[in-house]
This record gives sequence, structure tokens and C-alpha cells, in this order.
Amino acid sequence: MEEAIIEADQKGIQVLSLGLLNQEEKLNNNGELYIRRNPQLKVKVVDGMFNNVDQIQTMLKLEVVTLDEEEYKRLNTKLTPEAATNLVLSKSYNVSKTWLVGDGLSEDEQLKTPKGTLFIPYSQFPPSKARKDCFYFSTPAMIPPKHLENIDSCENWLPRRVMSAWRIAGILHALEGWKEHECGNMMFDIDKV
Repeated sequence: MEEAIIEADQKGIQVLSLGLLNQEEKLNNNGELYIRRNPQLKVKVVDGMFNNVDQIQTMLKLEVVTLDEEEYKRLNTKLTPEAATNLVLSKSYNVSKTWLVGDGLSEDEQLKTPKGTLFIPYSQFPPSKARKDCFYFSTPAMIPPKHLENIDSCENWLPRRVMSAWRIAGILHALEGWKEHECGNMMFDIDKV
């Protein structure tokens, strides 16, 4: 992936949007690793993900509950003191009927939630549906304007002509002429986006 970014930079590409399987915190810090190693890059790398927990909470204004103590500690290190007040470590699956879910939501975890739970993914892939008595949102997606041509769905779980927010982020970044990278924790003004 790093070679592809460098090649795109050498060819004068303005914006490169990372593919879903080429962005992950454990893999490359959602693309930020490449930017740190190659600070001279002119191409702007966009992963299109909402990686910053502060921004997720600001956007959704929800209390975030985690059941995993290690995840709680990891998230707490990334939060401002204000945002940390919205982070709750719980041993109960009945704390909330609205769940923001990332990758790795297991069937067992879903089965422990209350009837009518709403699962809202902020991850790259939608959760597998383990229950019929719960509601599952799709991953963030948009319908592009009708005048755009040659647009098909980017992911096989989305309808035709619906694009994931990650793809839209790269297009928007290029159309707006933004000069910042938007990957890893290198996000700029969420209200502007």
C-alpha cells in the first residue's frame, strides 16, 4: 500500500482514498503510518473513517458503553476529560438499547442485548445479523447525485449506486480541494466535513 501511495504521489494524484481492507488501526493506524514515514507526500491520503472517539461522541451525542476493560482503558487514553465522562464500563448488556458497534461484534454479544436493540455500525463492515427482533443499520453510506456517471455500489452489502461514506470522503476531499490528510487521527474540523 505504501508503494501505491508513493507511486500516486509521483504521478501527481491529488487524493488517494484507502480501500476498506487497506485501512485498520492495527495494520497501519488507518493510513497514518504511511504519512508519518513519508512526510514529503503531496498526495492527500483519506481513509474516510471516524476514528476519533471524541468526534463520534460529538456527532452523535451519545453515551458510549463498553463491556471490555481493555477497550475502556484504550478509549479513555484518547478522550478529553469532558468526553471521558460519556464513557462507561459496564458488565451488563442491558445498559442501552442503542449500540455503536465496531468490527468484531459477536453473535453471542448480540444475543445478550435486549429485544429491540438498535445496532449502528461505525466500522468498515456491517455486523452479521444474529437476531430478527433487533434493528441493524447499514454502514454509513450515501447516494451520489444522479448526474455522476459510472457509479456502482462500492460494497456488496449496499444497493446499486449507493457509496460507502469512506468512498464519498475521498471524492469530497478532492472536490473541496482540501489540503490536509484525513487518516488515522489526522482529522480536521468535523463540522466542516
